[in-house]
Amino acid sequence: MATEIKAPVFPESVADGTIATWHKKVGEAVSRDEVICDIETDKVVLEVVAPADGQITSIVKNEGDTVLSDEVIAQFEEGAVSGASSTQAVQSEEKVEQAAAKTEAGAAPVVERSQPVADQAPAVRKALTESGVNPAEVQGTGRGGRITKEDVANHQTKPAAQPLSVAVGERIEKRVPMTRLRKRVAERLLSATQETAMLTTFNEVNMKPVMDMRKQYKDAFEKRHGARLGFMSFFVKAATEALKRYPAVNASIDGDDIIYHGYYDIGVAVSSDRGLVVPVLRDTDRMNYAEVENGIGAFAAKARDGKLSIEDMTGGTFTITNGGTFGSLLSTPIINPPQTAILGMHKIQERPMAVNGQVQILPMMYLALSYDHRLIDGKEAVGFLVTIKELLEEPAKLILDL
Repeated sequence: MATEIKAPVFPESVADGTIATWHKKVGEAVSRDEVICDIETDKVVLEVVAPADGQITSIVKNEGDTVLSDEVIAQFEEGAVSGASSTQAVQSEEKVEQAAAKTEAGAAPVVERSQPVADQAPAVRKALTESGVNPAEVQGTGRGGRITKEDVANHQTKPAAQPLSVAVGERIEKRVPMTRLRKRVAERLLSATQETAMLTTFNEVNMKPVMDMRKQYKDAFEKRHGARLGFMSFFVKAATEALKRYPAVNASIDGDDIIYHGYYDIGVAVSSDRGLVVPVLRDTDRMNYAEVENGIGAFAAKARDGKLSIEDMTGGTFTITNGGTFGSLLSTPIINPPQTAILGMHKIQERPMAVNGQVQILPMMYLALSYDHRLIDGKEAVGFLVTIKELLEEPAKLILDL
């Protein structure tokens, strides 16, 4: 039975997508729910699966083509694929015989090279681009001879058969197209700097109280809740309380109107192979520390596996980004419109501090709050950041709701 394979229905925030990879060829046998195609949007990579056992009879949209929501991308025929296995076996046997014959004749064996960069999955394309490895030199072990990230890593560790000689003074350049996600991020960042009156205020927080509490209870916390007690849950809960006290920081601008949100959806920036993504924790005022940690852990795992959905990253009234995980000591984060503020965490650094007239070495962290000055006054921004500082330096206030 012939059926149409369509692109997923995109939400209103996603206009279109691009065919990133076809995992199956025309006539190749596929199983029900097997991934046959990846569609890359501005936010996520969406997987298209086979509706039943059968085969693709024709591909309507090729890799690199733009597709709209619910648009037909291929034709599919349900049912067993007769002769597919035997044909593939015969082809493989012929290749082996050809290679053996040429080897006996003194020629180099024929090796079927993996497919070019454009035919690979997004994560593999990124690995190939960053490593500078020629895909034609990598033997793919994935489905259909495709290259995996492990193949790229293994190839890099292999000793070169012949050293590459480069003429003195030769300078090499390579040009690669931006991914849709990177282009979208670039557009939003540029828009934020051009269309908002962005200003950043700074403060610093003594992390010793939080670190001491974490050290004391982390084992019991993990045993009870099955989650590792990190710093992010303290920052999310502190930011939620500060947002309650300063509603303008939790608001957004829509034309000439101000929208004050009566809920707290905090986006947490997560690094992935495709770039920085911002999944959203919903109703953080109703979440406990374990739920925050489990939520962030689940987002991080989905980001690594490329499984974040558009729903995971839609909305958000405030954002937290942690450049400290990469060693950043200080930065000015850029607002994520239509939000009006973003909190930047940084590296914990031991510094000599004056405490009651005495010098002490304390683990300090710089905090940065970038905000839209059109809506948030300096007094509110500073008060918001000081509130977070006070709640972190006395974490008992968070627990006791003081």
